[in-house]
Amino acid sequence: MTRPQEYDCIVIGAGVQGCFTAYELAKRGKKTLLLEQFILPHTRGSSHGQTRIIRKAYEQDFYIPMMNEAYQLWAQLEGEAGVKLYRQTGLLVMGPEHSQGYKKVKATLERNKIPMVLLTKDNFNQHIPNVNLAEGDSALVDVTAGVLYADRALKTAQDQFKKLGGVIRDNEAVTDIQPGPVVTVFTSAGVYRAKSAAITAGAWANKLLAHTGLQLPLEVVKINVCYWKEKVLGTYHINKRFPCFLLTEGEESNYHIYGLPSFEYPGLVKVCYHIGGKTDPDVRDEQTDKSDIDILKRFVARCVPGLVPDPAVVESCMYTMTPDSHFVLDHHPAYNNIVIGAGFSGHGFKLGPLIGKLLCELSLGEMPSHDLSPFRIRRFQGTTKSAL
Repeated sequence: MTRPQEYDCIVIGAGVQGCFTAYELAKRGKKTLLLEQFILPHTRGSSHGQTRIIRKAYEQDFYIPMMNEAYQLWAQLEGEAGVKLYRQTGLLVMGPEHSQGYKKVKATLERNKIPMVLLTKDNFNQHIPNVNLAEGDSALVDVTAGVLYADRALKTAQDQFKKLGGVIRDNEAVTDIQPGPVVTVFTSAGVYRAKSAAITAGAWANKLLAHTGLQLPLEVVKINVCYWKEKVLGTYHINKRFPCFLLTEGEESNYHIYGLPSFEYPGLVKVCYHIGGKTDPDVRDEQTDKSDIDILKRFVARCVPGLVPDPAVVESCMYTMTPDSHFVLDHHPAYNNIVIGAGFSGHGFKLGPLIGKLLCELSLGEMPSHDLSPFRIRRFQGTTKSAL
C-alpha cells in the first residue's frame, strides 16, 4: 500500500466554503489539501451558477458585522486577483407592512445604520418601474447590496489557493475518515493524513460525518432556479439600474421569493423561490416537484408584469437546510481537530470569504474573530445523532 501523503490540513469539499477555507489556511502558510469528489468545475452542488445576491438585509443583527467584513474581504480578493467579483445594484425588499419578516429586516437595517432608502406607494414606480407593489406592502432598498459573480469568484479562490502552493485533487471521492490526533482521509485514489480536517461538503455533509460518528439535523432540498423572459428586451437589465429584489412574504407564499436583474442570459431574469422539495444529492433530479414553479408563475404575473409568466429556463441547485436556517460553524463535538462548515441554508455564498477565515481560525485553535454562538452544534441538543 502506498504511504499516506502528509498535510497540515485537509479540506473536504471544493464549493465556495471549502475553497475559501483552504485559501485562508494556505495564506497562513499551512500545507493544505483541498479534495473534491467531482471534476471541477461542476454543477452538482450549491456553488455553481454565474450570480448570487450579496446583501445586509437580514432579520438578525448578528449577520451585520459578518456582512460588513465579508464586503471588505470580497474587495480585498478583487484587488489581490485583479478580477471584478461584485457589482452594486441595491436590493429592493418588499413585504406586508405589518408582517414580522419585513419589519425585522427594516429594524435591523435602521439599528445598524445601513444605508437604505424607504419607498412609498407614491414614489415606488419612479424608483422601480415595471414592478407592482401589492396593496398593503411596504418597500425599501438596501443600497450597498448587489450581485456577486459566483462562478468567477469560485475560480478566483481556487486560483489564489494554488498560487500559494495549495493542492486541489478533484474527481476524488472520500470513502472514509479516521479521526484521531492525526486525521486519516481515504479517497477513491489515495490516503492522506493531516493534523486537522475541515468538512465543507455541502449536501454531502452528513454522508461524510457518518464516518466520524455524527449526524446533524440537516435537510437537503432541490431548488428550481428559474429564468423568465422579458417581454421587451432590456426592461429589467442590470445596465438599466434594475436592482436585485426580495419579497419577504406575499399572497403566494410565506417564504422568500428573490430575483436578480437580467444579466446572466440575455433577456432573462432570474426569479426563484427560497425553498424546495427534499432530495438525495446523489440522485438530485429524481425529485421532480414543481409546486415552487407554480408559486413563482403567480408571483411573476402579479408583480413583475414585464416578464412572460412561464419560465424559459429551469436549472437546479441544492440547499442544505438547518432547522433554524442558520449555519453550522464549529468543532466536531468529539474531535477538536475536525471542524465543520455546513447547513448554509441557501444564504451562505455571500459570506464565503469570511466563513473561510472563521473555519481557518477554528482549525488553528484560535479564538474566532466573530461570535459563533448562533452557529454552534450544541443548539441542536437532542437532534444530533450518533452514527456509530
